[in-house]
Amino acid sequence: MSRPRGGAAAGVVAALCVLLLPSTAAAHPQADAAPGSPAPSYRPADGSEPVTGAESSVDGPELERAKIYSDTIAPGQKKYYRVRLDDASNAFVSTVLAPPPGSTSAILDGIQVSLASTDGTPCSSSPASYFGGDTTRPIAAYASRRIKNSSSPCQEAGDYLYTVAWAGTKSGGGAKWPIELTYMAEPGLKPGAAEPEAPTGWSSKAPSPGGGNPQKVEGGTGFNDAAAVDDGAWRDDIRPGESRFYKVPVAWGQQLFLRAQLANATSSASVFTANGLRLALYNTARGPVADKSAGYTGAPTGVELGTAPAAYANRFAGDSDDASAMRFQGWYYVQVTLDAKVPSTVPMTLDVGIEGAAQQGPAYDGDASAAGFGLGDAGPGSGEDLTMRVIGVAGIGLGTVLVLGLGAWYLLSRRVRPADDRADTAAAYSR
Repeated sequence: MSRPRGGAAAGVVAALCVLLLPSTAAAHPQADAAPGSPAPSYRPADGSEPVTGAESSVDGPELERAKIYSDTIAPGQKKYYRVRLDDASNAFVSTVLAPPPGSTSAILDGIQVSLASTDGTPCSSSPASYFGGDTTRPIAAYASRRIKNSSSPCQEAGDYLYTVAWAGTKSGGGAKWPIELTYMAEPGLKPGAAEPEAPTGWSSKAPSPGGGNPQKVEGGTGFNDAAAVDDGAWRDDIRPGESRFYKVPVAWGQQLFLRAQLANATSSASVFTANGLRLALYNTARGPVADKSAGYTGAPTGVELGTAPAAYANRFAGDSDDASAMRFQGWYYVQVTLDAKVPSTVPMTLDVGIEGAAQQGPAYDGDASAAGFGLGDAGPGSGEDLTMRVIGVAGIGLGTVLVLGLGAWYLLSRRVRPADDRADTAAAYSR
């Protein structure tokens, strides 16, 4: 899916203005791990706050917006938290369940989240999120409150109850597994603004992959250290039982196409796993978009998925509609998981296709990007932007980029300065 993209040079030039800042493209903690080493644990957000959900709804601790919290949950548990909603924002409260590597589960183990008023009135329906196999992996789910009109539930400002419950069987040996909680508030529309219409007639056919060698990238352990990638082909290695995370910027009106491909197994041991390769996609608020899998026998295999165009109006389709979760402009999170029964590390290629021209967004009554629903920031729990991450993963050294930038600045100055000033400019550059 690698194709030339207009404005690439402009993007690099734009990045030069921040090159004197400390680099944010640090290596992922699992990058230097030896082959055959265990899969790494989910990396919590820097500065996440510990919290303990209560068994009683009246004792639930408050989750503040734009913060990330850490807690644990055990099989059979149900935990209560409290969030304070205003009467103008769309609220999204998410939970990530991140079992330790090597944990096992039943197919229908997972979590169920909900958001309700203090009198028990549900704000929305939220389907449970399941592991879908006996190999665990990080999974996420969210509950929401959408501003509609005075006759709809949960429209008033005040305290609301957010619950996280263990779903499915009571397996897991009674162990407590980490969870991560986030509350994001998306601004409503300006008074009198018309609600945008949902897109129609888009293509669901994935574009053909482009030529060229894939760029090397090292996926993260979860949402907080996901590696930023853009349109093109990317090369990584994945260990048995490991999930690797990547994040892709998607603007209003754009579709996202993904294809994850495993190479042949290099181990001589026999391989057969019904869900050997899993490909999952989450939206900006950590809500599930799609989840697909393919069997793996040791021969090359792949799995792919495509989305509807990102559109504000998709949220009106209902949570059961495939397009519903493509309701934001912002960062979308790609998760690739290799089944724990695969005997050795497998080379992997991730093709990313971003189709469609960016379109004008809705008339927000506030700064949606500052709330985490935009393309300037890498999402909750991270201060990184795409430009710096792409420079890092592409292997361009800071010194090389700086020299190129200074050269570009010099050439530009030669074009715009009068001829009698050029000698002074060259002298200043040489110093």
